[in-house]
Amino acid sequence: MRKIILNLAVSLDGYIEGPNKEIDWIIFDAEGGSSLNDFAKEIDTILYGRTSYEAWGTYVPSENAPDFEKDFYAATGKMTKYVFSSTKEAFPGNPVVVSEDIAAAMQQLKQQPGKDIWLYGGAGLITTFLNLQLVDEFRLAVMPMILGSGTPLFKEIKDRVPLQFTRTQASKSGVLELRYEKI
Repeated sequence: MRKIILNLAVSLDGYIEGPNKEIDWIIFDAEGGSSLNDFAKEIDTILYGRTSYEAWGTYVPSENAPDFEKDFYAATGKMTKYVFSSTKEAFPGNPVVVSEDIAAAMQQLKQQPGKDIWLYGGAGLITTFLNLQLVDEFRLAVMPMILGSGTPLFKEIKDRVPLQFTRTQASKSGVLELRYEKI
């Protein structure tokens, strides 16, 4: 069965965005880009909340962007995308829109043939997926940054989620990748 993988950057103090929704603190260099491109080979489906999709679902890097960034967005641009929204029915790029019974929709998706599934976010969608016990694996790129405030990675989680450590990897830039699987 396919896995739903939460893979994202987080500050050392647990935020996924700064207080003004900024992400300029995330280190996106060639080493991290290589890791993301490797991850893109493991997945074929991306899950977004409405706001995240509107910001990044159809993103195209500039001509001056590094090759690793162009490669990553070229790969993800071809993938199947799901948007979870109760307020909007259609989006540019024609993703699959899920507006109700998320648990049933995801159980059905996980049973279809294909590669693993990337839970991109945002924070509200991450909370929903955790509370529905839909996340199978956690891959967190801990950035060497303390933000002090912003959007927390985890909030309003109803139940404990026991995890098993599977891997860690440090980069030259100070990013620490942590991997856990749900027990």
